[in-house]
Amino acid sequence: MRKKYLGVGLLVLFAVLLSGCSNVNEPINASSPGFWSHYFVFPLSWFIIKIAQIFWNSYGIAIIITTIIVRLVIMPLMAKQVKSSQAMQDLQPKIKELQQKYSSKDQNTQKKLQEEQMKLFQENNVNPLAGCLPLLIQMPILFAFYQAIMRTEVIKTQSFLWFQLGHADPYFILPVIAGLTTFLQQKIMMGRMGNSNPQMQMMLYVFPVMIAIPAFYFPSALALYWVIGNIFMIFQTYVIYEKREAPENAGNAGAKKK
Repeated sequence: MRKKYLGVGLLVLFAVLLSGCSNVNEPINASSPGFWSHYFVFPLSWFIIKIAQIFWNSYGIAIIITTIIVRLVIMPLMAKQVKSSQAMQDLQPKIKELQQKYSSKDQNTQKKLQEEQMKLFQENNVNPLAGCLPLLIQMPILFAFYQAIMRTEVIKTQSFLWFQLGHADPYFILPVIAGLTTFLQQKIMMGRMGNSNPQMQMMLYVFPVMIAIPAFYFPSALALYWVIGNIFMIFQTYVIYEKREAPENAGNAGAKKK
């Protein structure tokens, strides 16, 4: 659980640091120096522009489509996160037994507890760090999106719906939607997992706030990316769990026939 908190904290901290990027005002192009600019920021900027040219020069639609494509690419990792989270949830009774067995706070006992927990994870093929991987991968993606928007004049000066892509939402509608969709996505996932862990319940309310507050200050395009990503993940959660539950239901039906 602490690992997940660390991942969430790093994600938000990374987002906060975006505003301090030294080269954010340097226009991006094919000859921009630096590995990051040349292989990450410029390709993303170029891709958004090309998509916009197809869809009536709408850069808002281009960002929505790009977000969906990015989410489709990392979807296998998200599925792995769900599987890992469910496995960790299933192991909670055994983990609590170990914590009770090795409840002493002395160094040797705590070391033994860690060894037994790692042994339990290995026996059940569970990687406790797998749940953090999608969050960590989203950090450079968020960074690249921010720089691609702010370093591409044609993107940051365009308007979409009621906001300008390169500026914060003047009516604070997107940040609120970002927070609400984050809450809804977390709520649905916890409901599907049957997770009643108090720490997870706390994160259900803390995480949306951690997402919404930076969205009040960052470019609207970044908030749009987060909102679309959340909506995609809501549908993705249903798809992943439907696939996981289908074999179980089939197995239960077969057992009843026997």
